[in-house]
Amino acid sequence: MKEETSPRFAMIGSGSWASALAKILSDNGISLHWYVRNHTIGEHLMKYGHNPSYLRTASFRTAHIELHYSVESAAAAADYIILAIPSAYMEGVLRELPRDVFRGKKVISAIKGLMPSNNVLLNDYLRTEFDFDINDYFTIMGPCHAEEVAAEKLSYLTFSGLDEERAQWIADRFKNHYINTVINTDLYGVQFAAILKNIYALGSGIAHGLEYGDNFLSVLIANAADEMAGFLRKVGIRNIEVGVHKEPIPGVQLLKTAYRKSANYAASVYLGDLLVTCYSLYSRNRTFGNMIGKGYSVQAAQLEMNMVAEGYNACRSLYQINQEVHADIPIAATVYRILWEGLPPAEGFRQIEETMI
Repeated sequence: MKEETSPRFAMIGSGSWASALAKILSDNGISLHWYVRNHTIGEHLMKYGHNPSYLRTASFRTAHIELHYSVESAAAAADYIILAIPSAYMEGVLRELPRDVFRGKKVISAIKGLMPSNNVLLNDYLRTEFDFDINDYFTIMGPCHAEEVAAEKLSYLTFSGLDEERAQWIADRFKNHYINTVINTDLYGVQFAAILKNIYALGSGIAHGLEYGDNFLSVLIANAADEMAGFLRKVGIRNIEVGVHKEPIPGVQLLKTAYRKSANYAASVYLGDLLVTCYSLYSRNRTFGNMIGKGYSVQAAQLEMNMVAEGYNACRSLYQINQEVHADIPIAATVYRILWEGLPPAEGFRQIEETMI
């Protein structure tokens, strides 16, 4: 692979997750073309080095940042385009762009949802609408809360792509003293796992709001993990076997080659991300679910949070996908019925109680 000495990245989005990723790149001295829709936010960010609306404690090295108020302008200036707008709004942004906007570029998805109009992953949407080659598509996944990135607490990011060498090169641009990186080639698996874990975090939050205890939550999350594995198998993901990895490279210490392990279900991007999203107080999906469990309407919870809980739209999209997949997902299906069909949360969880092992 040809080395690029001065890579140019574009960040499309200015919410919490986009800001966290922008902080990592600017801390690493990477040239960043940052699309910020709101001029007031952009001006404050460049003057004070902070995003006034999201992740306010994060500081940015603005010498490495060039602001753009046009998506097309930011994309044109970069070689690597990070898409970090919630999936519910991403289609609206992409529809306004010319079909050749991504030609000759790499796209890095930081989205943990499906395109809601036709329930497809972002890479499939880009292939259909922009004739984009999946070999130039990569993903950034957790487990990694934006708030802990802002505090520079050690976190892990997983980079997936069919081009493993390029994925490693991209991952190296993000690695620093508070970010470790892992790579794999399981593009579809990591994206579906990220969608599912947000749905199960909603369920975890609803259970907490209904005042279930830790004992029940542990059983709920264990069953959610089993449900996730079953769905992934149904859609053709094979990285489910736990404890099986590639052999380390001969003559090289294991710790130096940990990223070379093959993906499996116990890895951080699958089980780890599920656990942190279900348990952490930083999880917006858990917070959203907690409000529902306490009696908030969906609309009231959305207004209260002022942030997007990706699992809300995802549970409907996944429920519709599963009409063809036919995986056994009673927890995810019940979360959908609570949020979209008006099933009372207490009644839904009484039903869930009877399905768990």
